[in-house]
Amino acid sequence: MEEQKKTTIVLFSGDYDKAMAAYIIANGAAAYDHEVTIFHTFWGLNALRKDENITVKKGIMERVFGKMMPRGADKMGLSKMNFAGLGPKMIKDIMKKHNAIPLPQLIEMALEQDIKLVACTMTMDLLGLKEQELLDNIEYAGVAAYLADAEKGNVNLFI
Repeated sequence: MEEQKKTTIVLFSGDYDKAMAAYIIANGAAAYDHEVTIFHTFWGLNALRKDENITVKKGIMERVFGKMMPRGADKMGLSKMNFAGLGPKMIKDIMKKHNAIPLPQLIEMALEQDIKLVACTMTMDLLGLKEQELLDNIEYAGVAAYLADAEKGNVNLFI
């Protein structure tokens, strides 16, 4: 019997296009029967943020980070040609025209395919993010848990 292949992705970037690429690869790998983990750290955590405002107790710096970072996958900017927010609108219009799946739906697909979405707890502490602010049905872990998955990974990506 063939051993199950594993794919791990570290999503460090908070750019819409890079997060989209990570989720397209993850969903594709899952469709090919890979066990997939996406480890969200630093700005990549924004893909897991709920888009509504969640009231949680925070310090001043944590509140500042919370206001500066996009709330949810659909509000992330582009890595190039962001044009003060016009770039993401343009790319989303083009994607709609070509029936491409937008990032929030790619994240839903990932959850439906049992892709393990992991939020880095150390980064959450640094940025002041609380579990209540992130999507339901995700996991929380540190770098050791990611490394345990990556060690057995056939494909390991950093985006």
